[in-house]
Amino acid sequence: MKIVDVKTFVVGNPPPHFGGRYFIFLKLTTDSGIEGVGEVYAATFGPHIIAKMIEDVCVRHVIGSDPFKIERLWRRVYGAGYTLRPDISVMGVLSGIEMACWDIIGKEVDKPVYELLGGQVHDRLRTYTYLYPKDDEDAAAFYGDPDRSAERALEYVSQGFTALKFDPAGPYSVFDPHQPSLDDIARSVAFVKKIRAAVGNRADLLFGTHGQFTTAGAIRLARQLEPYDPLWFEEPTPPENTQEMARVARQTTIPIATGERLTTKYEFARVLEDQAASILQLALGRCGGILEAKKIAGMAETYYAQIAPHLYCGPIEGAANIQISTCSPNFLILESIQQWGGFHADILKKPIQWQDGYVIPPRGPGLGVELDEAVALAHPYTEEKLHLEMVEEPIR
Repeated sequence: MKIVDVKTFVVGNPPPHFGGRYFIFLKLTTDSGIEGVGEVYAATFGPHIIAKMIEDVCVRHVIGSDPFKIERLWRRVYGAGYTLRPDISVMGVLSGIEMACWDIIGKEVDKPVYELLGGQVHDRLRTYTYLYPKDDEDAAAFYGDPDRSAERALEYVSQGFTALKFDPAGPYSVFDPHQPSLDDIARSVAFVKKIRAAVGNRADLLFGTHGQFTTAGAIRLARQLEPYDPLWFEEPTPPENTQEMARVARQTTIPIATGERLTTKYEFARVLEDQAASILQLALGRCGGILEAKKIAGMAETYYAQIAPHLYCGPIEGAANIQISTCSPNFLILESIQQWGGFHADILKKPIQWQDGYVIPPRGPGLGVELDEAVALAHPYTEEKLHLEMVEEPIR
């Protein structure tokens, strides 16, 4: 079996853009007609540039190759151009390609990917969602209102969610880290206090930040949040310096979570070795793909750390997250975009199954989902903005 073709899709995610402004999908086709899909979580360049990168990598390393030879493909792309080091854009491209190869492999042997990586461990997967505004709400007003967030949290709990994430600590900048202001701390405490009062012990609280604080500032904030017992404090400091994040971990009782911006086993190994976090938020469209994620999860087991796959893109990465979660003994929780409805359902021929707070792993072969190409082609991304953008001035 050989891969003979690649096709890319840069898909605009309609308002309210939950999961990002666009999704980058790819499809590989073999000489036997089997197709596999993948998703790339790369945001440092415009998505159409990323699509060209996918095509370039495929011409150089993928077309004519055997999709079963994952390790050989991975090393050739990882080391291309005299690199052999984590590169967030190249690893995003490789992640999507590798994901599509696993989809092909599963379809060829008529098995879900999780059955090929140790077999099913979990019959259902606990999920969490961000606190999102309703369609008719003013988003800016919602995200600044702790009372409305507490009401929304209660609505999600009534749907079956047992964990909720929110990030009220203020803006993040390319000039970070910065010291949180007293207003940042007071607002964060108000959100956590009111949401905890609303949901009681029915839901874990996941406190999100975006690596925007200094070590000292993150410790100050963490100590104010501890009375409300969040399940995690996400990216309290930038992910580039794991030793500083480890200082935060040693100074708080709140578990530290990180990983959305990390790639490969090598970067995650530093997190574990430095004891910077006990919850790894690997994103399978960026971390190096499904097999690399399995290696990361295995390393984490030796430190009694858990995985909580991150999702802020489309449902193909979501499907890969589901596969690795299903076969990992140290799985903790899975990020969902609400109940996988809206455009995350429309772009698939059959939506991801969510029931009473849990995803039910698919029984179908490969990733267990099929991209609706007609829908993808009907929603081209034509804007210039990146998937996510930070403030480009210092936070005062």
